[in-house]
This record gives sequence, structure tokens and C-alpha cells, in this order.
Amino acid sequence: MNTKTPILAASIAAALALSAGAAQADDMAQERCYGVSMAGQNDCAAGPGTSCAGTSTIDYQGNAWTLVPAGTCATMELPADGMGHARMGATAEQLEAGGYGPGINRDLPAGFDMAVADTYMPVMM
Repeated sequence: MNTKTPILAASIAAALALSAGAAQADDMAQERCYGVSMAGQNDCAAGPGTSCAGTSTIDYQGNAWTLVPAGTCATMELPADGMGHARMGATAEQLEAGGYGPGINRDLPAGFDMAVADTYMPVMM
């Protein structure tokens, strides 16, 4: 047996393992989705009223985000608000592309600074 054969076999096995791991990481890609977290279940700071994970105080709080599988934020089914308006999540990329602050102008805590809320993405009706 050639002494290079085990080294070559180990190199091939390592390359296959790395490519499988990269494919799995792509399958598990996630994105920030604003306005879909339940109270106390946001992933981290989004703006005033959310200092870090678990600090949102309202279900579907517009300035709180949670990580969701990439590509699912816009298609998540959320209940309508108290006035019957449909709720939708928004990705950080959508907010940035629209020139908005980090959040959706809906379901914000009582006493929230409306000057800050005015920088958020408006509610689509």
C-alpha cells in the first residue's frame, strides 16, 4: 500500500465533511423578522423598550425582532390586530431598503416616543 493513500483518503473525507456542513448552514440561514415575536420572546434589542432578549412587552411588538428561517418572514401568518387590520412581519433588509428605523409602527408599548415610531415602517392597510 502506498503511504500517500491514507493521507489522500483523509483529505477527501475532510473536504466532503466541510461541504456537507456548508450546505447544512445554508439550509439553516436565518433572518431578523420584526413584529412577529410574542411578549417576552424577542431575540434581542430592536429599539427603545427592548434592551435585549426577552424584553418585549406586547405580542407582535413592532420594534422587537426574532430570528426566523430565511425567506419566511413575509409569509408568516399572524392574527389581525384589534381593528381587524392584517399584521405582517418585516425583515431588517426591508426596513433598511425603505430607509426606515428598526421597527414597524404598530403594537408599540404605551408611552412609546412617537417621534421614534414615526421613523419606523408604516403599517400597510
